[in-house]
Amino acid sequence: MKKIIFLFVCLVIGSAIGHEETQSHEYRVYDETTPAHVREFYRVNHENQTLDFVLNKKQEYLPPCHIRMGIWDAIKHLDTFVDESDPDLDLPQSYHCYQTAEAIRRDGHPRWMILVGFIHDLGKMLQLFDEPQWAIVGDTFPVGCAFSDKIVFPEFFGNNSDLKKSVLQTKLGIYQEGCGWENVHFSWGHDEYLYQIVKDYLPEEAGYIIRYHSFYPGHHEGEYQYLMNDYDRAMLSWVQLFQKYDLYSKDPEPLDVVALKPYYEELVAEFFPEVFLW
Repeated sequence: MKKIIFLFVCLVIGSAIGHEETQSHEYRVYDETTPAHVREFYRVNHENQTLDFVLNKKQEYLPPCHIRMGIWDAIKHLDTFVDESDPDLDLPQSYHCYQTAEAIRRDGHPRWMILVGFIHDLGKMLQLFDEPQWAIVGDTFPVGCAFSDKIVFPEFFGNNSDLKKSVLQTKLGIYQEGCGWENVHFSWGHDEYLYQIVKDYLPEEAGYIIRYHSFYPGHHEGEYQYLMNDYDRAMLSWVQLFQKYDLYSKDPEPLDVVALKPYYEELVAEFFPEVFLW
């Protein structure tokens, strides 16, 4: 009997490990098998995300001042948005909001983290201002210093004009070691934009997740640690925890969004006013 139980436990553990390995291999595959439209997205993204471009976008959009609206207005705007940089999901981003939040909710995490799962991609409503997708979505990375070869499709940086500026192609570039990621300029997109909009309404852990959830070279590949400070090291585990839900909640199993909406209406109202500046 003990032998049977032992074999059963091994089978269960092996199955779980196999499932995790399958997940890690099935998602975020960026190689010659990646769809052509995703490769083209990153080619344009890497060519145009320069330090000057990022500084100009920050001046244009920060602090938020373009429009007054609420969380549910932003959710509606995502209904027709399909992320061109995502090789794993061809569904409207509003649906992915529910997927991520529900996965976090099932595991019993705090309400603020469930909310982060629900709103983490709302910065993609930059599309309202006619921004191209390469300036909205995709993995983020520091600009103003050398590009890591762990960034998705690093070969596409070949036409980035920052390569011609020697000071921007050193390890530290314009930064100081240990300066903290908050003092680093990242490629412009929905992460930083949404962070600046919601940071005053949420716990700091929530803001940190939103700000860096697309920074895969940092939280997944361990790059740019020399720019981190003690605060980053203390907070990074939250992003790494969230990343699993953001990535592995992309399940084709349907959700009853109508039935779920009242719960999220209450959750949103707990943290946010009806309208605020975007």
